[in-house]
Amino acid sequence: MPGNKVTIRGLAQAANVSIGTVSRALKGQPGLSEQTRAQVLRVAQQMGYDMGKLRAGKPRRILFLYSRQLSSLATNHFYSIVLHGAESACRDAGVSLSLLSVGAGDDLAVLVRRHEAEALIGAGHFEPDTVDAMRTCDLPLVLVDHFHPSVRCVNDDNLHGALLATRHLLEGGARRLAMILGPMSHHSVALRAKGFRRALFEAGRLADPELEVTLDMTLPYEQAGQLAMHQLLSLPHRPDAVFAYNDETALNAMATCEEAGLRVRFVGYDDIAAAARSRPSLSTVRVDKEALGREAVQCLLEGRVDAGNTLLPIELLVRESSQPVAVGASEAA
Repeated sequence: MPGNKVTIRGLAQAANVSIGTVSRALKGQPGLSEQTRAQVLRVAQQMGYDMGKLRAGKPRRILFLYSRQLSSLATNHFYSIVLHGAESACRDAGVSLSLLSVGAGDDLAVLVRRHEAEALIGAGHFEPDTVDAMRTCDLPLVLVDHFHPSVRCVNDDNLHGALLATRHLLEGGARRLAMILGPMSHHSVALRAKGFRRALFEAGRLADPELEVTLDMTLPYEQAGQLAMHQLLSLPHRPDAVFAYNDETALNAMATCEEAGLRVRFVGYDDIAAAARSRPSLSTVRVDKEALGREAVQCLLEGRVDAGNTLLPIELLVRESSQPVAVGASEAA
């Protein structure tokens, strides 16, 4: 095989080690046994790997990738702060950061070369084909708020966060507890649903499919949240509490209940700025969104790009929306 066509991925497969292990071995970085390092170098020599392609030290240019399927980054209250955290870490380290939104049909390899990127951060949900395209760029890669078994990922503890939120509503006396979900193909959403159901199971409650509603993502986001809440309120026995998979959905659903003159307890997820300003203020699970971006950059700077899932802690913030209903207030029956 000609040396100029040998990739780090090919070396990893031939040596039966991770891409991160190959990268550390070739760069002489610590964290490997001498036996493993020698094995990687031997395979690289046998395959004719071009050592001139190897970039020594930390990456100088990181490209932040974001899916256009989600929404505009300028209006996304979650990933815009993740980007800010990544930018802060890069500025402190003297590293350049650029931004690229990607969508179906984009030639990712061409776009990455145009940015002269030396490492990649992928933030949010991407279709499998897009993740595969990122991996074939043969650059250090970290995914944020997403998961792939062969990539270094950085996530908040979604399962535990949903578990805490649901337990809080149950312990507050919720009798009919509902959940509003986003697309279950998203790693974080699937884990939040799992945490909700686990909390019900632990409390000896049976999960009721009628009380689990998924947003219609073909609709504008605000309208989708309102429609989901209308669906729950149209049930013969309405919910008295709702766990929403994110704050924006919770706020839209709360507005729907207010218009109907009903008091339903809510807990959201993410702790966007609007959650504390709403009336009633929204109880939520706090995610340190800046820390997600900073940790992704640190993984790249320190060469921690082997497969794995770094979990950052969460915190339940109890505010007005999840409090027991005051005497005289209207409540869902």
